[in-house]
Amino acid sequence: MQNRITKLFNIEYPIIQGGMVWCSGWRLASAVSNHGGLGLLGAGSMHPETLVEHIRKMKTATDKPWGINVPLLYPEIDRLMDIIVNEGVRIVFTSAGSPKKWTSMLKSHGITVAHVVSSALFAKKCEDAGVDAVVAEGFEAGGHDGREETTTLALIPQVARLCSLPLIAAGGIASGASMCAALALGAEGVQVGSRFAVAKESSAHENFKRRVFSTDEGGTMLALKKIAPTRLIKNEFYDQVRQLEDNGASAEQLKELLGKGRAKAGIFEGDLVNGELEIGQVASQLKREESVEEIIRDMIEQFNHTASRLADIRM
Repeated sequence: MQNRITKLFNIEYPIIQGGMVWCSGWRLASAVSNHGGLGLLGAGSMHPETLVEHIRKMKTATDKPWGINVPLLYPEIDRLMDIIVNEGVRIVFTSAGSPKKWTSMLKSHGITVAHVVSSALFAKKCEDAGVDAVVAEGFEAGGHDGREETTTLALIPQVARLCSLPLIAAGGIASGASMCAALALGAEGVQVGSRFAVAKESSAHENFKRRVFSTDEGGTMLALKKIAPTRLIKNEFYDQVRQLEDNGASAEQLKELLGKGRAKAGIFEGDLVNGELEIGQVASQLKREESVEEIIRDMIEQFNHTASRLADIRM
């Protein structure tokens, strides 16, 4: 398949791996790139020195295109951007903030920039800011979601209608069939988070992976809406959050409960009781650990099968 997304990133398949905190290290990202997709390092959970280490390991592990996901609320964002430029990173996905401040600087260094949005209006603002592509992420996604709570099925056609940039669909996409649906709605690529988060090459803790595999339908909920809406697996920590929110807790009270290191404790260290277990609604579809190679091969085979089946349907 060749379209604007594959050409923009010079990749074989229009599959982008989400730059997920505590999951997306060099092993996962390089494996995705080596098997035809676009791997992203998740800078949001890395100290600057750690990011440099992962960048240099990426350069050794793959000669294919790859990039970095950068949350713009990163506390040392100036230092992070200096590292990206100095290390010769060619692709950056920005999120959690406005792209206006950094896009022109990154592009002046020859860096391709994509930005994650949760609304069609913000996608248009990204186009005005000069980004090269947008990732439209629906309510189903894991981790931090938009406040609009718009589902992927509703979001993608709205963004495609309002914004002319190459469009990557995200949120609830973990199969070739959902990839086919996203492209039918106007996307030209997909970003896959949850399925890669529990891949063999992911740096997530085995406890976290097993907990995802045992998650039933409805086992995740959006929480922490007064701080930053985050989709979580229901566990003891989630129950505490829900109780506070049901009782009208303030943002300050929720921040006090959240503290520091909850996501690291849950995803990277495997604390299933007190940890923040971020994953998408597709968690209930994920039942075993797969390699990146298996995931991409399965998605492409299912995509082709679905597209062929739909081609035979006439109303």
